[in-house]
Amino acid sequence: MIPEKFKERMKLLLGGEYEEFMAALEQERYQALRVNPMKMDREEFLQKAPFSLSPVPWEENGFYYEKKENLPQPGKHPWHEAGVYYIQEPSAMSAVPFLDARPGERILDLCAAPGGKSTQIAAAMRGEGLLICNEIHPARAAILSENIERMGVRNALVLNETPDRLAERFPGFFDRILADAPCSGEGMFRKNEAAGEEWSPENVQMCAGRQREILEYACQMLRPGGRLCYSTCTFAPAEDEGSVCWLLKKHPDMHVLSVPMPEGFAPGHPEWALMENTEKMEAAEKTTEAAAPSFCPTSRTASVSAFELEHTMRLWPHRLRGEGHYVAVLEKAGAASGSKEQTVAEQKAEKPSAKRTRRRDGEKGLGEKDYTEFAAFARENLRLQLSGIYLRFGEQLYLAPEETPALRGLKVLRPGLHLGTVKKNRFEPSHALALTLKPEDVVHAVSLDTEGRQVRDYLNGLTFPAEGEKGWYLICADGCSLGWGKLAGGIMKNHYPKGLRKNW
Repeated sequence: MIPEKFKERMKLLLGGEYEEFMAALEQERYQALRVNPMKMDREEFLQKAPFSLSPVPWEENGFYYEKKENLPQPGKHPWHEAGVYYIQEPSAMSAVPFLDARPGERILDLCAAPGGKSTQIAAAMRGEGLLICNEIHPARAAILSENIERMGVRNALVLNETPDRLAERFPGFFDRILADAPCSGEGMFRKNEAAGEEWSPENVQMCAGRQREILEYACQMLRPGGRLCYSTCTFAPAEDEGSVCWLLKKHPDMHVLSVPMPEGFAPGHPEWALMENTEKMEAAEKTTEAAAPSFCPTSRTASVSAFELEHTMRLWPHRLRGEGHYVAVLEKAGAASGSKEQTVAEQKAEKPSAKRTRRRDGEKGLGEKDYTEFAAFARENLRLQLSGIYLRFGEQLYLAPEETPALRGLKVLRPGLHLGTVKKNRFEPSHALALTLKPEDVVHAVSLDTEGRQVRDYLNGLTFPAEGEKGWYLICADGCSLGWGKLAGGIMKNHYPKGLRKNW
């Protein structure tokens, strides 16, 4: 159900395109997935995938898929459990490519659940650098953590914090920040009927206020020369051009970048910057074209404001194969330091406690005497060296990225890669560790055919016969890790987590 007030506003916005826009909302929505290059590269995936695929133009690893009776569905395929891909709405893939994430950087996904964009960023980082994924709602943060794990991300932390607390701890800390802000969800009306039922002009205004608060804290955490990507899944001018316009006024050191616009994308509209409801829009229609840029209440000249907002981007469902989305790419004035020396702000954010100093002794982590059980497991079962900061919480052992700052006092759901559980005189590896590994990373591995019954038995929690040396085995689907098994007496004991088992 599409609200009448929404229709009134969109008719004013779109004019002659309104009918085409409304017709698009009645059509079936598009389905897509994004390949995880940490598990399988794009070309190999295209050669092996048993799906009907076509490329998403704005994301190299994105593909539309069609539901066909004679083909398996991506959500019910073993590759999904192995993290080979993430099922993601195609327009939701649009923002991260403009973030231009690079290996070795410090990156924040400020409103990260359920994890589609976080895992998209992680793929670009290739496991190098620090990725902090934050979600304010605990239940959604838990889902985010699960998806980070499923996609085999090693260099990510998951926090459950408010933006203001993060800004207090990490001023000028991040190279890049994604703010995919909570919004009124107008772009999801076709995908989610509840979005239409919950919509109201008042909710639009509430969302706009919340977004501006989020943007304020994001600016505080961005280093000079850093990049901020702001995105929403709404058409509301107050939440899109209006929020960016507000940011430009509040922070003269921020400016909109002009980036190449993919085919089908449309430029932002400066004249919509303060069109927050029907009444204001009706008044705006009477405003002359020359005066239109003055809707942006900024101290800069109107022409500069108009130029900048025109370089933000809108995705319309009647112009491309996807839902509604808005993207703005901004940069903070100043030059990034070319050295590893920390700024005063970074030193403040990372100042360790005495206990933290002890954890950073030696190889920037706990001494091996503090995790002897894992060290023994690694010598016997792993062929690769894991680097980072070892952290232990009770029986649980984690590996945090090298540049992880002090986290004391913050709500941390995932302080890095969960390595496993330290038991008396032994170590039990975690499912998360398994999902980051490849067959060549371990001493023993078993690869199951995704078309066979055995892989489904494994995902159901069943044992299966196997030959070889006793001990831990990485169980894989077509070479992509699924979890652990432990071989003894010719039987592979199943260590796939009970909570993930399905009726395959």
